[in-house]
Amino acid sequence: MPAPQSTVPSAHAPAERAPRRQFPPLTPGPRLRAGAASATVWYLRLIAVLNVLAVLSLPFRQEVHEHNTSKLFNQEHPHQHVGAFFTPYLATGGLVSAALAIFLMLVMRRRKRAAWLTNIALAGPLLVVYVIGLITQDRYADHVFNWVSAGLTALFVAALLIGRREFNAVGDPSNPKLALAVGAGGLLATGGLGTLLVHATNKLPGANLTDEIVYAYLRGISVGVFADRIDHVHAPRWTDITVNALLAAAFCLVLYACFRSPRGEQLLTAADEERLRALLDRHGARDSLGYFALRRDKAAVFSPSGKAAITYRVVGAVSLASGDPIGDPEAWPGAIDAWLAEARRHAWIPAVMGASEEAGTVYARHGLDALELGDEAIVDIADFTLEGRPMRVVRQAHNRVKRAGYTVRIRRHEDIPADEMAHLIDRADHWRDGATERGFSMALGRLGDPGDGRCVMLECRDGDDQPRALLSFVPWGEHGLSLDLMRRDRDCENGLMEYMVVELLLRAGDLGVQRVSLNFAMFRSVFERGARLGAGPVLRLWRSVLTFFSRWWQIESLYRANAKYRPVWEPRFLLFAKSSDIPRIGLASARAEGFLTLPVIGERSQQS
Repeated sequence: MPAPQSTVPSAHAPAERAPRRQFPPLTPGPRLRAGAASATVWYLRLIAVLNVLAVLSLPFRQEVHEHNTSKLFNQEHPHQHVGAFFTPYLATGGLVSAALAIFLMLVMRRRKRAAWLTNIALAGPLLVVYVIGLITQDRYADHVFNWVSAGLTALFVAALLIGRREFNAVGDPSNPKLALAVGAGGLLATGGLGTLLVHATNKLPGANLTDEIVYAYLRGISVGVFADRIDHVHAPRWTDITVNALLAAAFCLVLYACFRSPRGEQLLTAADEERLRALLDRHGARDSLGYFALRRDKAAVFSPSGKAAITYRVVGAVSLASGDPIGDPEAWPGAIDAWLAEARRHAWIPAVMGASEEAGTVYARHGLDALELGDEAIVDIADFTLEGRPMRVVRQAHNRVKRAGYTVRIRRHEDIPADEMAHLIDRADHWRDGATERGFSMALGRLGDPGDGRCVMLECRDGDDQPRALLSFVPWGEHGLSLDLMRRDRDCENGLMEYMVVELLLRAGDLGVQRVSLNFAMFRSVFERGARLGAGPVLRLWRSVLTFFSRWWQIESLYRANAKYRPVWEPRFLLFAKSSDIPRIGLASARAEGFLTLPVIGERSQQS
């Protein structure tokens, strides 16, 4: 039996080293980084306001002018203090610097990496120059304001360095080339206009063309003292401000071209469409807008499990999704996280149009706020009837059109011969109101595609067997339809659309259809509740405003047109991250729906 070994350490044995103490890494935490990033945004906001005040406010401008020219000290030391002051980063008292501060503030707010690099490239060397000047030159160090300016600039640079990991959004690779082209053209155009304006308003004789050009560009930089040293040139104050505003406008275009977000040109691929169709086959009955996810001017992002997806389109730096996520609701959070991460990476503004209450609740858990847009009209076939006094108007319109000899033919797209479908497409294009195809959240954007064979076409012909109107519906699961397209001849009988809708509702059983989704009625609850007895003054005022604008936009008329079928109203919501983004989201939505067309620098048209 072996002898037990002693556990007492030997005097000759090497002593064990004590474990080193672990110190926390000297890196800023997430809260500190986020706070530092926000501080840089607020600094730029303040500087932008001060620069604008320096241009517009006469007393403030005089204070800046006296400070920059050292008139406060010249009485005692006439030459010692001239040029001995400097100001904080970007505080130059001009519209160009104000525009730069505003643009940098906006893109820093969206955490763009290019904006962070620009600020570091500008503020970092400036801080080094300030520090060297304060250390080596007594005429700079003697003034407290210079230390304040250097301190504010140093704090800004420190905040940039602390919050650097917050700025990770990428830009468009083509931005530098576009910015150079826009900058060159802008400098030539604004410089030429500014020189002409200076030449026309110069109060001093003897100025040559070079003096006027230099004066115009210096005035473009600032309305301060930069251009006062040009001999033989003295323009009125309004000329200085106008020239500064011209160059500021050109500078804004350059900044936009430099910092614009990627256009989102990766659209739906054939593989993406196949995966989406598979999800719709299993879960398409959940959302009446689900089939519209197959629009080919959208992109798709899938959850890690592949069981859910979100389709979106980038319009003006807004990542605009529509309807509910496609697929298994348990996988929706994964798809939403992937979509939001994609938006953050490209500095896109996330927004969802027309989400249901169920999907809106899930989106809200991911930090989005909700605003009720209106209601979707859904008719349950089992409950629909033309009998009764409430349906008298619809019944009379249906009978009147039917007596006029109109007939409706209902077929699946796959059952329509190719030549007939081509003729229907031609008629639809001819009857379209305007050259722009409207619709995004509740429109497929195409007609007669071989992949859409399960769609339903309603073709209405008059007594002479001539086509006068058509309706197209997309599948909503196995037993539902959702309205996609409405086109009619403007010279046809009034009430033709009502006649076609009623014919579909009466004959839906032949297609195995149990429910039909009709048009979306924006602000439907306002019209309904605002007309009730006891409605409050705010609600009545809001209803009056909407009624007024309904003269130009079909707001109330869409509600009335849907309400006559006595549908079930399902609310739809707009989801957004920040309230300040709502105007931009509204503009992007109007562009996506085809109600507004804007020229965009560097954006190529996308074919659906």
